[in-house]
Amino acid sequence: MSDDEADPELLELLRQSLGLGRQAKSGPSFDTKVLASAQHVFDNSVDVALDPFKTKAAAETIWQLMQKKRYSTKKWAEHELHPQAKDANTVDFIFTMDLLNFSFWSDEADEAKQFAIEYRGNRWKGYWSLVAALQRALDEEIPITRSDFWQNEDECTEEVLRHVFRSATDEEIPMFQERLDCLREAGKILYDKYRCSFTSCIEEANGSAAVLVNLIADNFPCFRDRTRFEGKEVRFYKRAQILVADLWACFRGKSYGKFHDIDKLTMFADYRIPQMLHTLGCLLYSPPLETHIRQRKLLPSGHRWETELRGTSIWCIELIRREIEKQHAKMARPGMYAELTPQLMTASGSVAASGSVSVRGAGGEGDVGDDEKGEVVSADAEEEEEEEEKEEKNEAYPLGVNAVLIDFMLYDSIKEMEGEGKETIPHHRTRSIWY
Repeated sequence: MSDDEADPELLELLRQSLGLGRQAKSGPSFDTKVLASAQHVFDNSVDVALDPFKTKAAAETIWQLMQKKRYSTKKWAEHELHPQAKDANTVDFIFTMDLLNFSFWSDEADEAKQFAIEYRGNRWKGYWSLVAALQRALDEEIPITRSDFWQNEDECTEEVLRHVFRSATDEEIPMFQERLDCLREAGKILYDKYRCSFTSCIEEANGSAAVLVNLIADNFPCFRDRTRFEGKEVRFYKRAQILVADLWACFRGKSYGKFHDIDKLTMFADYRIPQMLHTLGCLLYSPPLETHIRQRKLLPSGHRWETELRGTSIWCIELIRREIEKQHAKMARPGMYAELTPQLMTASGSVAASGSVSVRGAGGEGDVGDDEKGEVVSADAEEEEEEEEKEEKNEAYPLGVNAVLIDFMLYDSIKEMEGEGKETIPHHRTRSIWY
């Protein structure tokens, strides 16, 4: 943000002090405390460290790759399984998707026997198996994305849900009971607090990604991804953050995905990004930890090693983001601008208005080889067509960069590497609802 650019949070506080606009709510703040938690973990880690030189080198590699690929939230909608409509029904889909977005890895060594969903002539695994299962259920007229359905135990029975998540193999979806519990719990909370619609929760956040993350974590226990480390509570909020990021990506920074502080989100601490950061040489493991991971031994949720892996990975991505910002100060812009009118950067660093340019989940786990909702809130067809034309003309303009987009791209990259048979360290194996 430049010196002469107004801070949205300060403006909001000023409006509230003058009695204008919405009144401040007690509770959710503009700080998720995830980044501070990550720094605390990094500062006190024993078995996970960062290589500063490799981290700087990775920052340049990532920057160049993102510009080459024109990597933006537009990638999110390019996948055939992600919803394309820009309406409240899509919000329901995304909420359901990230409510259940955890623990897809398999202990089965034979990939042909691993849990998978058959849909549209393909076999989908991992994250994509969940998205495919939801889309297949909707095709079968099972209202799997409606919270009132989750609460109705006469209709939403265990048998029906087992049908929704039926596998193309003998292996069932991991943690089925925990997923059922998440649906029941979230359905009741949406009924009690948000008129059965997550859109009401989005509205309460008043355009703040950080506030929405805190609202989700405070009100939905199954999103409350916290632990303790060296005497302090640390927050990771992986699924709460990725839910907000998916809204931003799907709606491309508009409507239900419009957040003035999207850059406050961090990397989403799971088992894939640490794997990629280790492959890049950024993360260094102690011999006992590396042996444990390479032997594919279970790492319990909340274990010190697991906390160090997650916290240090978040901090590493933050350092990468800062390095990109430092080395490309005249070109790199905050991620929130990736979906707004971009700015043509001149040699002197000044800007001139230009056209519009344009992500996790957008890569490679598919085994293709691997009564009042529905109001449309997107721009009309003509406007979208104009935007597409402008995008084609602005191929050379730098896109915004933030932790969300870096995470999305690294996730895609590690899946591509696996698909190509390139050797990497195995991901750590933690079975939990947090990721």
